[in-house]
Amino acid sequence: MAAIAAPQYRSSKTESYVDNKRKEDIRHANIVAARSVANAVRTSLGPKGMDKMISTSSDEVIITNDGATILNKMQVIQPAAKMLVELSKSQDSAAGDGTTTVVVIAGALLEQCLLLLSHGIHPTVVSDSLHKAAVKAMDVLTAMAVPVELSDRDSLVKSASTSLNSKVVSQYSTLLAPLAVDAVLSVVDAAKPDMVDLRDVKIVKKLGGTVDDTELVKGLVFDKKVSHAAGGPTRMENAKIAVIQFQISPPKTDIEQSIVVSDYSQMDRILKEERSYILGMIKKIKATGCNVLLIQKSILRDAVTDLSLHYLAKAKILVIKDVERDEIEFITKTLNCLPIANIEHFRAEKLGYADLVEEVSLGDGKIVKINGIKEMGKTTTVLVRGSNQLVLDEAERSLHDALCVVRCLVAKRFLIAGGGAPEIELSRQLGAWAKVLHGMEGYCVRAFAEALEVIPYTLAENAGLNPIAIVTELRNRHAQGEINAGINVRKGQITNILEENVVQPLLVSTSAITLATECVRMILKIDDIVTVR
Repeated sequence: MAAIAAPQYRSSKTESYVDNKRKEDIRHANIVAARSVANAVRTSLGPKGMDKMISTSSDEVIITNDGATILNKMQVIQPAAKMLVELSKSQDSAAGDGTTTVVVIAGALLEQCLLLLSHGIHPTVVSDSLHKAAVKAMDVLTAMAVPVELSDRDSLVKSASTSLNSKVVSQYSTLLAPLAVDAVLSVVDAAKPDMVDLRDVKIVKKLGGTVDDTELVKGLVFDKKVSHAAGGPTRMENAKIAVIQFQISPPKTDIEQSIVVSDYSQMDRILKEERSYILGMIKKIKATGCNVLLIQKSILRDAVTDLSLHYLAKAKILVIKDVERDEIEFITKTLNCLPIANIEHFRAEKLGYADLVEEVSLGDGKIVKINGIKEMGKTTTVLVRGSNQLVLDEAERSLHDALCVVRCLVAKRFLIAGGGAPEIELSRQLGAWAKVLHGMEGYCVRAFAEALEVIPYTLAENAGLNPIAIVTELRNRHAQGEINAGINVRKGQITNILEENVVQPLLVSTSAITLATECVRMILKIDDIVTVR
């Protein structure tokens, strides 16, 4: 039978050839670049994850497994890959923990998207389906969550411990976790019970000792010694403290110029004027009963001179100089006093009061402690110790993550199991939901569900277990209704992870999935890169 050829029509003027190949190539390049960034941090996920040693251009060495720190120090050039760096920063500011998790989830989602695109599904359909799946995931996670009260200190400590267990300083989690909980609870304001400003918790690092020597200080700590060049006091009881933002030194001319003095009598007169000027200032300070001065660092001229230190020592006033400008707000809030910008405004009502200000020897150096502050503001200070700079920096980063975890629980008072349990449960429920959906949406939601299995798979892989066997067994346990079954990497088996006290705030999980989905949707929508020079 002869085949009859269909008549060939010439394309009309309205039709035109569209080159979709370039768009596909750009999208493919973006996804591959972003996935490579995700794969770089994947090995550092979980308590058995590996650490990264980062060597910067200035020969600084950092050892960490904090996802946000690793990505922040990486010099990423590709624009789409940079979006994953920004993603981990967003998670760091939103929840403080789960910075590696969010990037790994985004990487797995991108991998699934590549598969869907290769099957000819339109990027907009994929993007909309991911959004629907993320909204559904929030409902599933909220249903799994266990409510927690701030009075339940044990639950808060367990949550902070889980965060610290994946860090370099995990062996000190029994000390740092309760310390983080106490620090956050001490700065919770009764007027705003669900808001915590972590700027009210100041972390002071001091080299020497071990992380075991880290302590919570109810007061102020300065990582500097008292200025006693002229033999001033180093300890002051019943302290009346002033925070000043002016200089106790001779004034300078407004414009840069040099004055030549050729006559000795004129020189004496200048020195005499200097002395009387400084003496006049110190008399005004002493008249208010002030006996401790905190002097802000000055960039215009010396905040204090040897002469002014000599007179301050004579007046028995303890001096701490070179206080950083950005510390002033924290200090004044803690001391419940006002900063004084001019000697004319120096009055007793602007002073802060404390039982004791003293210089303490610590390690190789000295610190100044202010204890027993009257009507102290809602702030606290953590003094972190460490045997070397690498450990000290990592202890600070880990403590910050633990503080953020407790802050999350103050903001949203729900706990959820860790150990890959929520991800597998999400994967199971979304997979079941995908069967109900029609058309392309069902495919996309199923791909989203499969992508979430990357977290338990990676946890098992990093712990040296058989990931396929573990994830299959985990799926089976969840299908039988054990929603809190997760991977116990210490025992190398699957247990009820809530009973093992491996818990995390609900906000960490919900934030990770929401932010990862947003980022992936954004990358999917990009079909061209325009470089403007």
